[in-house]
Amino acid sequence: MPFIMLTVLIDMVAVGLIIPVLPHLVGSFTDSAADKTLWFGVVAFSFGIANFFGSPVIGALSDRFGRRPVLLLGFCGLALSFFGTAMADALWVLIVVRLFSGAMQANAAVAHAYVADISAPDERARRFGLIGAMFGMGFIIGPALGGVLGSINLHLPFWVAGSLAVVNWFYGWLVLPESLPPEKRRAFDWKRANPVASLSGLARLHGVGWLVAVIGLSGLAQFTLHMTWVLYVDQKFGWGPRETGWSLFAVGLMSALVQGVLLGRLLKRFPPRKLAVAGLVSSTLAYLAWGLATEGWMMYAVIGANVLGFAGASAIQSIVSNAADEHTQGQAMGAVAGLNSLMAVIAPIVGPSLLALVSHLPRGDWRIGVPYYFCAALQALATVLAIHHFRTHRGGAAPVPAPAP
Repeated sequence: MPFIMLTVLIDMVAVGLIIPVLPHLVGSFTDSAADKTLWFGVVAFSFGIANFFGSPVIGALSDRFGRRPVLLLGFCGLALSFFGTAMADALWVLIVVRLFSGAMQANAAVAHAYVADISAPDERARRFGLIGAMFGMGFIIGPALGGVLGSINLHLPFWVAGSLAVVNWFYGWLVLPESLPPEKRRAFDWKRANPVASLSGLARLHGVGWLVAVIGLSGLAQFTLHMTWVLYVDQKFGWGPRETGWSLFAVGLMSALVQGVLLGRLLKRFPPRKLAVAGLVSSTLAYLAWGLATEGWMMYAVIGANVLGFAGASAIQSIVSNAADEHTQGQAMGAVAGLNSLMAVIAPIVGPSLLALVSHLPRGDWRIGVPYYFCAALQALATVLAIHHFRTHRGGAAPVPAPAP
């Protein structure tokens, strides 16, 4: 766990560095706010569509060849994509680089499969929480540093992020052990690795069912927030890279606190199913409150109040992981990543489009929050589906027998 936690931390610091500045980098190639929103959506779409097709393949490859070489490949691809973004001198170059990055990047899915390899089923929720805490810490350090570096030069965060990815590659090469022994590996099959087949296989796992829709709806809400946060706080409160970076710092701090410190205590009081539902309810209210916020400090207040929302995702992840057996963890986690990537394809179309509809409104107007009202509706539907699923699947999620490797 210490090896993979440090790996994820370095990876997420690198990713977090670019979040406050990527929309502004896209804006440097455009002439208006409308064009900036449109082309940022295109850039985000290019990453998402490539990741949708690439994640199940990468996950299945990790079931065949082990987690370590696939993680190293991902770090290498991440470094190249950051350096390519830093050197991009036109929008088409940026789009091509993001396509490459999306196809190569499945580190989160492989890291979760790694944790599943080394953890007993009853340990996975807590350990996924520790991985979530590393994500949170990455978003504490990355966006805050990215905002500061971006205020100096828009390209600087990408050079730093690429350098961190190279450090991670060397760390993984020298230190990170393999978690999947040869006898537990599974032959690679293109039929299982395509995104449609992988999602169908995920839905057929005992105890998962409607949770696929829950993950999809929650993912669409989350990615809509990601696609609009920088633009939204700029339009509503006039925040720049520095202010945006600090707001994302607060998100990361809460994520690390809840998943790294509080999650273990919460799991002692509530089973993963109850915690998942409570997290969905909390997130629904948080999206609604973000949309209604009229002052910048309110965004921080909602972040601090959304404690259960940060815990729910790890609970759902553990339920899905426990439904897969030791031969299919990579494929299952890759399918989840692929589903989230599909939502990342849709979100850049939906979120910025909704925000563009209200771009003419004066700063502080409550109607500017329409993307987050949409997110609240998605999360409310996910809550209803989760409650229905848990009522109709009262038994614990058990793994189905795996085909012969």
